[in-house]
Amino acid sequence: MSIYDFHVKDAEGNDIDMSCYKGKALLIVNTATGCGFTPQYEGLQDLYEKYQDKGLEILDFPCNQFGNQAPGSEEEIMDFCQSRYGVTFKMFAKIKVNGDGEEPLYSYLKSQHGGIMGKNIKWNFTKFLVDKNGNIVDRFSPTTAPEKLEKKIKEVL
Repeated sequence: MSIYDFHVKDAEGNDIDMSCYKGKALLIVNTATGCGFTPQYEGLQDLYEKYQDKGLEILDFPCNQFGNQAPGSEEEIMDFCQSRYGVTFKMFAKIKVNGDGEEPLYSYLKSQHGGIMGKNIKWNFTKFLVDKNGNIVDRFSPTTAPEKLEKKIKEVL
């Protein structure tokens, strides 16, 4: 099994085959629009603008599991992110990252890289870095600012 075996729903409800990201480096993030870490969208967008043409894709998965900090529909979340932070990277349907009904992609990510934080996702803006071959190479805590990921991103590009 690999990351490319999964299908996820984007924010418009379309089925996305993860194999469409073969050959790309991925930063996969569970996000929330009403969180203290929400301003990280700005740093994520900066990374995307800087490295998209070199093969970086940022995949944004809103999650309302932590303090109900991602209220609203996917459309409302997209509108907020685009108007407030100028987000242009791919946004997906709202998901669960832990427990009953958790997104299978996240089950896989956690099984491949539990990291020092343990298997479960602890909060919004946990980040997984995936290399161009689909290997999960690192997991970053919510407190790790996007700009701190630049060196690792360059390594996988």
